[in-house]
Amino acid sequence: MFGAKAMKRAKAAESVEDGAGAGRGMPADLAVDLESDPLTRPEYISAIVHLYRGELHRANSWRMRLDNTTNWAILTTAALLTFSFGEGQHSHWTLLAGMALVSAFLTFEARRFRLADVWRARVRMIEENFYGPLLRRKLDSPEALWGNLVADDLFRPKYKITHFQAIRLRLLRNYWPIYTVLLLAWCVHVTLMPVPAESWGEVRRHLSTGLIPWWVSLAYLGLMASTGLAIIFLPPKVPLTEMEHWSNPTLGTGENPILDG
Repeated sequence: MFGAKAMKRAKAAESVEDGAGAGRGMPADLAVDLESDPLTRPEYISAIVHLYRGELHRANSWRMRLDNTTNWAILTTAALLTFSFGEGQHSHWTLLAGMALVSAFLTFEARRFRLADVWRARVRMIEENFYGPLLRRKLDSPEALWGNLVADDLFRPKYKITHFQAIRLRLLRNYWPIYTVLLLAWCVHVTLMPVPAESWGEVRRHLSTGLIPWWVSLAYLGLMASTGLAIIFLPPKVPLTEMEHWSNPTLGTGENPILDG
């Protein structure tokens, strides 16, 4: 009895070693070929579920980065307001410099938004063409070749919107109230500080700072305002549907780079 059990254990050990060596020294015809075997339905569903979870995690991570940049802009604005209206005499150029800092944050956030939009687009494509039909019990996807689109984007990830479109979206979404607060605070500052102005001549004296003439600050505000209006009205609108979003015609070869990671 014990001899029979020992022989079984030896054969089992040999089969394990043969299986382990199939990928190393075994001939190609004896190794397991997983690439040519067709996927079963459970395997396909499992793969889509894991892909969706990974893309959703990426989209949420980049969404949190967008919130961080907006928080930086808000905290910077609050600090500049506190400094400008604090004790002592402070130049109104502090608030104008704050607009430049907020513009830098807006540029950073637009870049992050373009990256977040890559993962968001994949998530929406899977939701609309896999989970949506599954929940409706109608397994016909709205876009028949949606799997090919996602696969191509996995091989060669691409931006879906231009940089100016991203700036426009974030400006209209979060940043216009910040600019408005800074502009109103600047108007109050040049009108009331260091003493309330009672005429246009006194306002011009408040605007003059050292060797900088009074009209320079107005020209700076005009440049900021014209730039903001150009960003709002000149860039093409972002496509509304997901399929238009994936084939954004405003993206040229120079505005559609391959992502590095």
